[in-house]
Amino acid sequence: MDKHVTHWIGGAAQESADGHRGPVYNPASGQITGEVEMAGPKDVDAAVAAARAAFPSWRDTPLSQRVKTLFRFRELLHRDREKLASAISSEHGKVFSDALGEVERGLEVVDFACGIPHLLKGGFSENVSRGVDAWSVHQPVGVAVGITPFNFPAMVPLWMFPVAIACGNTFVLKPSEKDPSASLLLAGLWAEAGLPEGVFNVVHGDKAAVDALLEHRDVSAVSFVGSTPIARYVYRTATDHGKRVQALGGAKNHMVVLPDADLDQAADAAVSAGFGSAGERCMAISAVAVVDSVAEELVARIRERVSRLMVGPGDDDRSEMGPLVTREHRDKVVSYLDSGVEEGATLAVDGRVHPVLGGASEGFWLGPSVLDHVTSSMACYRDEIFGPVLSVVRVSGYEEALQLLDDNPYGNGTAVFTKDGGAARRFQSEVQVGMVGINVPIPVPMAYYSFGGWKQSLFGDSHVHGTEGVHFYTRTKAVTARWSDPSKRPSDGVDLGFPTNG
Repeated sequence: MDKHVTHWIGGAAQESADGHRGPVYNPASGQITGEVEMAGPKDVDAAVAAARAAFPSWRDTPLSQRVKTLFRFRELLHRDREKLASAISSEHGKVFSDALGEVERGLEVVDFACGIPHLLKGGFSENVSRGVDAWSVHQPVGVAVGITPFNFPAMVPLWMFPVAIACGNTFVLKPSEKDPSASLLLAGLWAEAGLPEGVFNVVHGDKAAVDALLEHRDVSAVSFVGSTPIARYVYRTATDHGKRVQALGGAKNHMVVLPDADLDQAADAAVSAGFGSAGERCMAISAVAVVDSVAEELVARIRERVSRLMVGPGDDDRSEMGPLVTREHRDKVVSYLDSGVEEGATLAVDGRVHPVLGGASEGFWLGPSVLDHVTSSMACYRDEIFGPVLSVVRVSGYEEALQLLDDNPYGNGTAVFTKDGGAARRFQSEVQVGMVGINVPIPVPMAYYSFGGWKQSLFGDSHVHGTEGVHFYTRTKAVTARWSDPSKRPSDGVDLGFPTNG
């Protein structure tokens, strides 16, 4: 083991107070490659204390200076994007090109945050009443926390902390302990950019660390991305402790294919959106709702494309899809292939026999898999599998497809493939999902819009990044002021009447 991932507290690497550590794996080989510090309550207290101590000074730092620091961070992140992508690939398992794409999408949020002065402008109204002016200001909330998942160890944190820090908050990041190195690299870039000590902190750990953050009296806001059961728990626990919360949960993203769709385009989209990053994306397409009349042809085209996918280690340039993140997760995903067949689905593509470049070794491998003739009662449809398993549900037409989506408890992302503009327009208006793609399989919005779903895919009122992210990390204060006109006589005295604006 040659890797030791520490916490980052108060501008310096820190080990856990109790000496507790966990393993870090290379999913392609199945081997332990290092250790990561695991935080207990003392470590969380130290990180939050550092953030709290840094907040007054950072809040009062001129906005132009904060933005200059953010611009320096942006340039350094761009410089080291390949180094960051390599670390992600080695610990998560995704191929290098996918990891690099993740960093680039995170950079887009940094770009957005560099323009924060425009979004922090308040409003001003002169003479709202006789001699009275009114205005509003946006102020930071204090210490913000980000609890982020393993599938995007750089991009999801970058959805959060650039906006939070640009708004004048300080930040404590609790990344996934499965792929922790990216967070330390980001911390190092902040230090190089000149961010004051304590403004950005990192603690690694499991539920003990999460609970300590959710319950900490000095934490003002919590952002979370993960599964729906944990999102619900985070939301309830943190709000019970008086915190502002945005908790993004799970997904079961559908791609609706209407009879007039370009089937080559639809097949390409289903494969790329279903199996990119081994399906470990909250915006992955996991269910294709295809109208019966074109179902056979679409499945045949998907099968043909899947057969040509190159599965292998992330550092092999030929690889298009890597392993899953852990052995336990791989085994859980595989179980849905068996349960699907037992419940009546057809295993059109069995990823367990898909060849792996260089041999399967002891890595956490599962190739792209397709279950056909899936129904809404099956576990492989109901559950968020979070792996390279594509379920094909055959429907009679548009109405049944729409009902299928609206009956689903998740509402994260969806897509429709059609050449009919009227059908697409109706779909985007009627479907009860937060992010919609029209002939676009993964409709992740640009950074200046906000990311988030509906129904059980979101707990809280705010989506991440974009203008909603700015609103989440700030509080609005309304000010009403009267200044006496020295050229006029003083007030006539006390008036107990209800104030009006006449």
